Amino acid sequence: MNAVVLDAFGSDLVLRDVDVPAPSRGEVLVQIAASGVNPLDTKIRSGSAPHARVSPPAILGIDLAGVVTEVGSGVTRFKVGDEVYGMTGGVGGLQGSLAEYSAVDADLLAFKPVSLTMAEAAALPLAVITAWEGLVDRANVDEGQVVLIHGGAGGVGHIAVQIARARGATVFATGTGSSLGVIRNLGAEPIDYQATPVADYVASVNGGEGFDVIFDTVGGSTLDRSFESVRPHTGHVVSILGWGTHSLAPLSFRGASYSGVFTLLPILTGNGRLHHGEILGQAAMLADAGRLTPILDPRAYDLESVGLAHQAIESSASRGKIVINIRH
Repeated sequence: MNAVVLDAFGSDLVLRDVDVPAPSRGEVLVQIAASGVNPLDTKIRSGSAPHARVSPPAILGIDLAGVVTEVGSGVTRFKVGDEVYGMTGGVGGLQGSLAEYSAVDADLLAFKPVSLTMAEAAALPLAVITAWEGLVDRANVDEGQVVLIHGGAGGVGHIAVQIARARGATVFATGTGSSLGVIRNLGAEPIDYQATPVADYVASVNGGEGFDVIFDTVGGSTLDRSFESVRPHTGHVVSILGWGTHSLAPLSFRGASYSGVFTLLPILTGNGRLHHGEILGQAAMLADAGRLTPILDPRAYDLESVGLAHQAIESSASRGKIVINIRH
């Protein structure tokens, strides 16, 4: 099969012929139709993501959508011909999705949303699981709450906005420039973080007490501001980039709580993988109900142009989630 291989960190990706893998017990072989590209992929390629535990040579690519062509022993949920999607590899020594086939743990998969194309489905897994773990598993966002999404037009952020709205929350989201229009179109109230002081947007919700839930996709000083913007006593801040050094004093003085999300953990450890499949099952129902749609970059990429796709992400030139089309 054709696959895109990283031979060494910092080197160009190479398209070459490799053996088709065979599914082991608990795995299925997926003929990959599309592979979603994430900023993490470019960090892995450059060698700046040691937490992903990748050792070259390696086939990158975290997200996929495709068709089951072979079922390993012990698998009962899927059969040959099923259309599936999932966050299945490209880290922790597992083969990634920049290939024509991949043998993947069936627990990591769900049935593809019927209403979405293969490319749209491949754009969802990492973003959906990350947003769901933060908003649902950690913060239990519910009807009537007021939620702030930092980076609401980003790859994870625009999915988080839709999930929070689907759960009945009133959603605000930060951005600037053209992203404010994207946020508004998603049904959230946009906040221009470059023009609006924190005190001003906090004053506008819950009688000036702040947000019930803040979901941070930016990190750094944005996370610090989140600690000052969350509602006292019952507020909850969740971050997917809480990797720096932060003072918890503002959060502690408000009596609020904090959670971190590390989406790769089940893939890296083998524990909790079935829950990822369950999240994707819930997401598929939202998508088929018209409540969840990814924003895709309109440009077409294939296995021969993966390098150009990575360049688009690194230069911030992408206009939505980039997807590699593998089977047309």
